[in-house]
Amino acid sequence: MGLLKDGSLGIPEGPINVAWYMDGVIPGEIGNAVMDGHFGWKDGIPAVFDKLNQLNKGDKIIVQNIDGTVLNFTVTGYKVFDKDDNSQEVFVSNDKKSHLNLITCKGIWNKSLESYSERLVIFSDLEI
Repeated sequence: MGLLKDGSLGIPEGPINVAWYMDGVIPGEIGNAVMDGHFGWKDGIPAVFDKLNQLNKGDKIIVQNIDGTVLNFTVTGYKVFDKDDNSQEVFVSNDKKSHLNLITCKGIWNKSLESYSERLVIFSDLEI
């Protein structure tokens, strides 16, 4: 997924899909790889990141790239952003390390905007 006209990150179709930010790095490369997925799908249908808020520092995230490479990341923390906050730190890193940042919705559902009020970001580092 890319950025939309309003500067927000595009979202995947359906409740079970995860989208990778195509203008960023591929998981395992130096920099911040970013993926997003849904939380709280309509009619109680489970969504891919419904339990993302249960991850804690030290937990493991496993990613399989399209070439079959399996990468292990360790959660280093999380941050909650207002949906309109500047979240550039999610996308940019200058520490010459490989990171994976997972984004989902959080907060209060606004029916008229069809959006939650906040974004939860889980930060993780590639295990070496």
